[in-house]
Amino acid sequence: MTDNDAKKALIKLNFSPIDIAKLEEFRLFLLDYNSRYNLISKGTEKSIWSRHILDSAQLVKHFNCNISGNLADLGSGAGFPGIILSIFNKNPNFHVKLYEKSSVKRKFLNLIKKKLNIKCDISENVYNDRIIANIIVSRAFKKIEEIIKISREIVKKPHKIIILKGKSAQAEINTISLASNYSYKLVNSITDSDSRIILIEAR
Repeated sequence: MTDNDAKKALIKLNFSPIDIAKLEEFRLFLLDYNSRYNLISKGTEKSIWSRHILDSAQLVKHFNCNISGNLADLGSGAGFPGIILSIFNKNPNFHVKLYEKSSVKRKFLNLIKKKLNIKCDISENVYNDRIIANIIVSRAFKKIEEIIKISREIVKKPHKIIILKGKSAQAEINTISLASNYSYKLVNSITDSDSRIILIEAR
């Protein structure tokens, strides 16, 4: 997928031209920062639009940010998907919070938040306090089992969990014994035919 293809897909997801301009600023800042710190793999630097930005952006199809709500991104890393979703969000009553334990990555997130005037909160550790969120997202955080444990123990109910996973998604979730108040389904990723998005409802 070319950069232009990724941008066209973003427009179909209702990202505005202003959003895409912000995403380009974000991409350039990330590349500059990545030359000094290892935020993303060097091998993916030439495919940031499709590999990271669009991959994160596709999650907007699976929740509604036009209503009041709270979204928590577990293990935001370089801002995927949390920063992308924050740029998309225009609702002052829908709040996005990014959790990232790495001080280097948190510094980057705070810098890009200030640079692009992005509305989101940034926190150090998902285990430090109770998570107030009705939507949990995760792209490269931990195994599904650990995310379910966090969901069960420190997130208020009910909530939805959205996890970006590779081709091992079904095999991994098959190893977990989900409680009766959890249900899930898999949907295809738009950026990789082998990847899946796991949608979990916790009631």
